Amino acid sequence: MRIGFVASFGTAQQVVEMAEVAEEHGWDGWFTWDGVDIGGMPSWDPWALMAAAAVRTRRITLGAMVLALPRRRPWVVAKQAVTVDHLSGGRLVLPVGLGVADDGAVAAVPAERRTLRERAELLDDDLAVLAQAFTGGPVHHRGQHLHVDGMRFDPRPLPRPDGRTHVPVWPVAAFPSERSMGRAVRWDGVVPQLRGAPEAQEMTPADVEAVVAWVREHRDPGSGPFDVVVQGVLPDDPVQARDRVQALEGAGATWFVDSRWDPATATPEALLSRLRQGPPAT
Repeated sequence: MRIGFVASFGTAQQVVEMAEVAEEHGWDGWFTWDGVDIGGMPSWDPWALMAAAAVRTRRITLGAMVLALPRRRPWVVAKQAVTVDHLSGGRLVLPVGLGVADDGAVAAVPAERRTLRERAELLDDDLAVLAQAFTGGPVHHRGQHLHVDGMRFDPRPLPRPDGRTHVPVWPVAAFPSERSMGRAVRWDGVVPQLRGAPEAQEMTPADVEAVVAWVREHRDPGSGPFDVVVQGVLPDDPVQARDRVQALEGAGATWFVDSRWDPATATPEALLSRLRQGPPAT
């Protein structure tokens, strides 16, 4: 089990400082987030933050929870990802999803695709382009919404110790949706959410066991490593935090990402204080 932390609130300098503090105090991953106009929350460009964190850390995994691919150009994302990947020495991961429908970057822009179906189709197009871009191209793709003919990419992502030659991608998936989970198992991991459940509802060990069983049934066992990434808030009590992480690990989760979104309690000072306590022992 690896344990990460979302730097959810703070100035740009504080958010990057959280990456350094996370590394210093034994966390396995630091994550920013991707949004433009969500509920009045102050937000920063995730790629700029990840690039800054990449050159100020040496060990921890870096990413954003999660990148809203349907409102981005996948060839630009590919170039941004490779750049941060090289700056970090191959420590980038890409959690990706449909994005928040009420983000002003979608809701306030009539030209953006707004329906769930359209954004899911565009996400599939985006991922198909990324898959080819990470090989260096040329990219030839004719999908529902995107057509690309012959684009090349140089350089390519850094090779991973496990043999992968692309940046690992973790799609968000609504469990047990066949289409949503089917998308995830074609990649390197899944950030599961229970279909129809409130967004804040955390997954139980039994939920994780069901996700892991689905993955084992539907994913080629020769496809390489696969992560099951659970989000939630760790209990403040160290023993309770340890027990929660161990229960999820026993169910098959490979990552727990501490994600705090209440601005009343997740102040920059509180986030930095929690980071300095370190992750629970597993």
